[in-house]
Amino acid sequence: MGKPLILVTNDDGITAPGLRALVSYMKEIGDVVVVAPDSPQSGMGHAITLDSTLYSKKMQVDLSHTGTEEYSCSGTPADCVKLGLQELLERKPDICVSGINHGSNSSINVIYSGTMSAAIEAGIEGVPAIGFSLCDYNWEADFAPSEKYVKKIVREALKFGIPKGVVLNVNIPKLPKKEIKGIKVCRQAKANWKEKFDKRTNPMGKDYYWLTGEFELLDKGEDTDEWALANGYISVVPTQFDLTAHHAIQDINNWNLK
Repeated sequence: MGKPLILVTNDDGITAPGLRALVSYMKEIGDVVVVAPDSPQSGMGHAITLDSTLYSKKMQVDLSHTGTEEYSCSGTPADCVKLGLQELLERKPDICVSGINHGSNSSINVIYSGTMSAAIEAGIEGVPAIGFSLCDYNWEADFAPSEKYVKKIVREALKFGIPKGVVLNVNIPKLPKKEIKGIKVCRQAKANWKEKFDKRTNPMGKDYYWLTGEFELLDKGEDTDEWALANGYISVVPTQFDLTAHHAIQDINNWNLK
């Protein structure tokens, strides 16, 4: 059989170092097509473009990545996957990988993540998908320690498949290669953000706001992504895009809704 076709995307933009690292890793595994935002789209969640036009441009960001098709897209991460699958790729990819994100997408962060939403969009379309994130927000973050683990996870996903309706959320601790202990498959930790707004006034006298907050971990379990990351492991959380709370159906059926 020929090489697998790999769709690579992200939310930090097509020039982001994390995406460039991921492209390098994937070129060792298969044929790569990149469709990524032309500007940073972090925190966009699963937003899509409905009320304006989308543009795509074929380009070559890195001369060392010859033979790789790359397209920038004016839309969101989910738009990139939609456009890639419907218009830009000649056939359905064997897998979609999103990232490597600059910053954590563990726990509740997955809800807001453009990185994971791109992977989820691929999953909705029936393409096996994985979102990768490094717990380092620095634009010059060191992605090298993640290389062997990213390639291993992708190769295993291609070999065994990912269960239908599931997308993998992979987070990598900010550690030197020798300090990463391995990989743990785990659940999403219960946590939230204690948020507040920093209210300020501009020189014209108009109020504006900066969103701030502190991450609050509410889960002491040792089977969670947050525990794994804090203890030197890469976390792999099987994430589903069926949001039905099946355990609550009977409770709601007990209401007098007739």
